Amino acid sequence: MMPRALRRLVHLVVFCPLTMKGFKSRLPAIKVKYLLLAWLGILVASWVLYMQYASYSELCRGHVCHMVICDHYRRGIISGSACKALCDQRTLTLQHCMSTSSTHQVYSGLWKERPVVIKCGIEEPMKADGAPDSVLRQEMSLFDKPTRGTSMDEFREMLHGFLKSNLGEQPSLGALVGRVISLADVNQDGKVSLAEAKSVWALLQINEFLLMVALQEKEHTPKLLGFCGDLYVTERVGHSSLYRLEVPSYLQALVPEALSSSVNRWLAPAWPRRARITIGLLEFVEEVFHGSYGSFLMCDASPRHVGYNAKYDCKMADLRSVASEAAVRGFLRGRRCETNADCTYGRDCTATCDRLVKQCNTEVVQPNLAKVCVLLQDFLLFGAPSDLRGDLEKQLRTCVTLSGLASQMEVHHSLVLNNLKTLLWKKISNTQYS
Repeated sequence: MMPRALRRLVHLVVFCPLTMKGFKSRLPAIKVKYLLLAWLGILVASWVLYMQYASYSELCRGHVCHMVICDHYRRGIISGSACKALCDQRTLTLQHCMSTSSTHQVYSGLWKERPVVIKCGIEEPMKADGAPDSVLRQEMSLFDKPTRGTSMDEFREMLHGFLKSNLGEQPSLGALVGRVISLADVNQDGKVSLAEAKSVWALLQINEFLLMVALQEKEHTPKLLGFCGDLYVTERVGHSSLYRLEVPSYLQALVPEALSSSVNRWLAPAWPRRARITIGLLEFVEEVFHGSYGSFLMCDASPRHVGYNAKYDCKMADLRSVASEAAVRGFLRGRRCETNADCTYGRDCTATCDRLVKQCNTEVVQPNLAKVCVLLQDFLLFGAPSDLRGDLEKQLRTCVTLSGLASQMEVHHSLVLNNLKTLLWKKISNTQYS
């Protein structure tokens, strides 16, 4: 039972009029301001808990994803290397929700005791009552291609045409088609079943999956471990963001940016380890610049998308905002505009607007390297060795002013990138951090 004195205190705080006279007459030993602060603290804590619960229930719908995928698998509509583990053996399990969008489910999990990340899409809109059967009907449309009767040659043509439209005309597209077919052939019998073909076709509609297949051999791209329908499993990146503290959107108005920045600096790895992460990030910029399957653009250079593992090797934790140059140009070509803001693909792949003809130009103004250097000004400069800081600031200032125009992209881009890498390698080479 609650003590009588405590019950009296709760009654006074909650039900008594918040007047100076009332409080002084009933609680002469307690100052009004402390009670007001306590009352305000309870309200704020309740609001934060409510917002966390509301955002979790809206963003985290892994149970729906699991239900839909396993229903399709048991009906023979889809297939994949992770289906048995997810639906029959239950050795692939979803654990902690990491979703930032209700339509793109992201969970950390375990696959035979190995830490993994599980990603799955859920289409909107749902019915007003949120009934699972509406999700099932919507998901059916994802697996409507290829149709029954499609030959293997026709499927190859479908794949080649799709990859060409998304990556542009590349001499190595044939090899990529072969890689996709090999990935689809789950049982390695040299044939692709209709369920296997439907699954891999649905997966290719997901930009991140397409990039993971295209950049499969690259060091700084998370490894693809398996899939089932349009659900796919990747290796888990130990740290999924450059910074450890992420303030939820509903608290950003209450938490000063200077405070969160100071905490992140305090929690950040030692400078030599940040230098190692930076070198890996610069290498990723090299990998996607004129790669085997064309050039790719980072259209949201956010610290939330750049991670690193326990050895402080850079790993791109989220590739959804990386797009092929061909796709960005296709989006911009012929697009009507009034200002440059109308010529933006994703968050920050922006081209100029030709105001005479009111159409977007197709060259993105800011290249990948300049966007990355904006991140590095905050991530790398604090705590830098005093004998290096001046040169590092100068290199980063040069870097952030790089233009995406074709006249500057080749020699100047490579020169600035190599100068930065060399500067950092000289400092950490022949140490435990190299």
